[in-house]
Amino acid sequence: MVCLGNICRSPLAEGVMQHLAKENNLNWQVDSAGTGDWHVGQGPDRRSTNTARKHGIDISGQVCRLFRISDFDVFDVIFVMDRNNLSDILAMARHEADTGKVKLLLGDKIVPDPYFDDAQFEPVFKMIEEGCREIIKSLI
Repeated sequence: MVCLGNICRSPLAEGVMQHLAKENNLNWQVDSAGTGDWHVGQGPDRRSTNTARKHGIDISGQVCRLFRISDFDVFDVIFVMDRNNLSDILAMARHEADTGKVKLLLGDKIVPDPYFDDAQFEPVFKMIEEGCREIIKSLI
């Protein structure tokens, strides 16, 4: 799961997907990262943590990190939140196999960045949850 700073959307997506994978007895490795390095080593934004907690998901132990080229080798699919994240990650792809792993989380729609609007964290959570449910449904 990849967004810009790895403090709002991608930590929520990591937490939601881990939660749903566990609910469905799926042994998936889920992680998140950012394309920018402003928050590396920090925890998720408190608004993301609080929103996840309201839904029974604990993301407080996550640590923000920067997306690495080696992530292409570790993960089967790399979900990004918006078109800027998409182009940033595709620019790092080494070959067609890497490129084929990168997808928008919501298919052809973006997950808007809630950072500058507290009221957007809950709607963004719902969008992410719906997208993660659809992914699981399509794969099992």
